[in-house]
Amino acid sequence: MIVESNRAAWDDASLKHVREYDELLAEARTATLLPAELELLGPVLATSPEVVHLQSGQGVDDAALVRAGARSVVAVDFSTVAVAAAQRRAVELGLPCRYVVGELPGAPLRDECADLVYTGKGALIWLPDLRAWAPDVARLLRPGGSLFVYEAHPAVPLWAWDADEPRIRPDRGYFEPSHVNDTFPARGAVERQATLGQIVTAVVEAGLQLRHLAEYPDPFWRPDDVDAAAWRGRLPNAFSLLAVRR
Repeated sequence: MIVESNRAAWDDASLKHVREYDELLAEARTATLLPAELELLGPVLATSPEVVHLQSGQGVDDAALVRAGARSVVAVDFSTVAVAAAQRRAVELGLPCRYVVGELPGAPLRDECADLVYTGKGALIWLPDLRAWAPDVARLLRPGGSLFVYEAHPAVPLWAWDADEPRIRPDRGYFEPSHVNDTFPARGAVERQATLGQIVTAVVEAGLQLRHLAEYPDPFWRPDDVDAAAWRGRLPNAFSLLAVRR
């Protein structure tokens, strides 16, 4: 039930991105990965990897991955609206990207099809079971292949958007299993919560070897009309993880 209501919320949010098709097309023409992503993925992307992007959303990061060296990208998202718009953009830009509708875990792709599984920027919060998702990632990777995650820090749902000083929301807790999203783009959807420890443990238990874990004070997304004190360097707002299939 939650999955279907979330899908409806994300399809509705994706319609806004369809209406903004030209803006996203222009963004995709020049899109780049974040500096931290480029630094960590540089050696992997230098090998011209075949990439699987799980929970790809609007596909702008796929253009960035190709621009940074990926040979091809197969992207999976559970929104038919997002997938259709992203595929249209890829065709228009001549990118080696293919988009597939699919629910996770259980990506509708063959085993050992990827040198790199990329996921990030608002993906993990939609997964009901990380301990089922991580083995699915390991299944997709070839031996020696890498999982890369760049994501909002699990503590982010706690931060209030007050401008004067950082505060913790009184209606949120770090160890709660979920909360209702009250911001764009998926207002009303149920976001899953997992601690940083639970995320790392799921990856390691799936047989992947952790190579890197870092936390960052800067969020990857800020609404244009908000300047929250929680984003000014004192609190964790993002993290990156790199793991390798043995």
